[in-house]
Parts: sequence; C-alpha cells; structure tokens
Amino acid sequence: MDSVFIALGLTLIAGMATGIGSVIAFTAKRTDYRLLSVATGFSAGVMLYVSFVEIFPESTAMLAARYGESWGSRLVTASFFGGMILMALIDNVIPAAENPHETHSEEETAPLHDPKAALPDFPSAAFRDSTHPKPGVHDHGPFRAGLLRTGLLTALAITIHNFPEGIATFLAAMQEPALGAAIAVAVALHNIPEGISVSVPIFYATGSRKKAFWWSFASGLAEPLGAVAALAVITLITGGGAWNPPVNLTGFLFGGIAGVMVYISLDELLPTSRAYSKGHDSILGLMAGMMVMAISLLLMR
Repeated sequence: MDSVFIALGLTLIAGMATGIGSVIAFTAKRTDYRLLSVATGFSAGVMLYVSFVEIFPESTAMLAARYGESWGSRLVTASFFGGMILMALIDNVIPAAENPHETHSEEETAPLHDPKAALPDFPSAAFRDSTHPKPGVHDHGPFRAGLLRTGLLTALAITIHNFPEGIATFLAAMQEPALGAAIAVAVALHNIPEGISVSVPIFYATGSRKKAFWWSFASGLAEPLGAVAALAVITLITGGGAWNPPVNLTGFLFGGIAGVMVYISLDELLPTSRAYSKGHDSILGLMAGMMVMAISLLLMR
C-alpha cells in the first residue's frame, strides 16, 4: 500500500510544477530562456532514454513471458503505437490554435511581476512568425475579444495532455519507485513553461494575478487525477489488487506508456526546447537527460 501513496505523491509533485511556472512568471524579473531550453531538453532526454532502454524492453519481457516471444513482440509494438495514437487523437481533439508552449518576451511578462511596468505595444509588436519560434510579444492586448477564452483553452489543452502523463508516472512508480521518480522529475520540468503559458493570457484577460495563478495550478492537477484514474481502473480489473496487477496487464500498459512519452518528447518537449534555445542548448540538455537517466539505471541495478 505504501507504493501506492508514493506513486500518487510523485504524480502530485509533477503536476504542481505548473504552479511553479506561474510563480516564476509573477516573481522573476528576468526569465532565463536558456535554462528553460536545457530543462525541457533534459526532460526529453530522460523520457526518450527510459522509454526505449527500460520501459519498452520491460514490456516486451512481460508480454513474451505470457504470450511467447513472437506474439509478445507484436503485442508490445501494438501497445507502443497505441500510446502514440492516443496522444495524436488528443492533439486532434483540443483546439490546435492554442499553443501551450509558446515563448514570451521580457517585455510581455514584465507587467505580471511589476504593476508599474508599461503594457507592451501589442498591435505593433505581436510576433507571429511561427517558422522561427523565439520569445516574442503575442496578441495579449487588454481589449482583445476572447482573450480569456484563449487562456482557458490553453489550460484545457495542458490539462488533457497532463492526464496521460499522470497515468504514465503513476504506473512507472508502481513498478519501480526510482524509475517513477525520474519520470516525475522529467514531467515536472516540462510543466514549468506550461504554467507560464497559462498564466500570461489569463492575466491580461482578467488583470488578476490570483486567477492566473490558480488556473495555472489547476491545469497541473490533471497529473494526480490521471494517477487516481489508473488506480481505479486497475483496482476494478484486478478486484482489489491494484498494487499487484497481472503481468500481462502491466506489459500492455508499459508499452503504451513508452509510446505516450516518446510522443510527448518529440511533439512537445524538443520543439519547446528549440524555441527557447541558443546554440546547442537543446541538444546538450537532451544528452544530459539521457546520461543522468543511464547512470541512474546503472546504479539501480
């Protein structure tokens, strides 16, 4: 039972990182974009390495032991791409126009932490060249129609994405707490810029720092909600043995987790890291994440 509480705690910590991003937006006088680039690249490195080196092989071994090597390989492949397809379907459902990872300039975030700061000249300064992403001033004018809707849809998009991330963190922590902790750190790092992205449009729409913070914080609570949902489903399937699910069920879930994390890394984390980066920051962060994860796995054995 202790493992359940540990797993739930890790997902809660990972989800609360959106609130950290919001706090940074409201307190930091300068945003360290290079640090955000390295952090999100690091997160991608952890997720990619652990998916291909630890989780996918573990899933293969579990399903091979239950269904034989040939069918086990086929089933783990199906579950892996099933996880990727699930995330692609989620992306197709949520509003595509809302980018939960857009970068923001110092000029744009200054009024959040300094009430005396002048509002940016939104109409003339809005940066819209998506082919060369970089920190810029977006269309957050105080009288823009539908700005609150933009912020809330961004929060909704992040909430929907965070739900499967919470499931992945929880299931990994149930199987191996140290592995779950590593994934929780990776998820938390990439939740920080998401918290900033929720806070900015809601602040300009409402003028309230408190509302912007709470909406940002609430979007991260989908992580522990995903964990609770996973716990409930496994408990229902196993008749109460939630902390010791059948090997074949765990194998399918692990294959799907690997697919989810690879999709998140390639579709969200690496593009975000590149948007914030200067020079080789992104790839250095990626390499660092892989190296730390590799060393951690070696020490665990």
